[in-house]
Amino acid sequence: MDTRTPAQRRRIMQAVKSRDTGPEMVVRRLLHSLGYRYRLHRKDLPGRPDIAFLSRRKAIFVHGCFWHGHGCPKGRLPKSRLDYWEPKLNANKERDRRKEEELRSMGWDVLTIWQCETADLGELAGRLHGFLGGRTARRASGADRGSSAATVSDETGAAP
Repeated sequence: MDTRTPAQRRRIMQAVKSRDTGPEMVVRRLLHSLGYRYRLHRKDLPGRPDIAFLSRRKAIFVHGCFWHGHGCPKGRLPKSRLDYWEPKLNANKERDRRKEEELRSMGWDVLTIWQCETADLGELAGRLHGFLGGRTARRASGADRGSSAATVSDETGAAP
């Protein structure tokens, strides 16, 4: 039994976005702070990956646990209208699998980040860095137009 009125449930469901979601923004901010640059929602790639690294041929999907059927507590089926939700969420999972397979057949590496995995930023940063590998030598050496984020300083705090 739903605890919301049909009008309340409708407003809640209409507010759900398909891009620039909270979990996606967490991943994007983290990637940017780590020095990675990327493209968003490429229409020319199967499944429109949330984040794409064209030169590396790597794609990242950031999935909401409920909408994509993750096995965590946030991914549980609702208790009402199972005749509607079960086929819908199963179709989402099948589409995700199919689009990931298409990307892989084109030579792309694919990583899926689940909404529940965005809570631990340290672990997420390690996972993203492991998937993407090191940044380019120019960025890692600090030779990028004087950006303080990539500039190494000695113990006095002065830049080299």
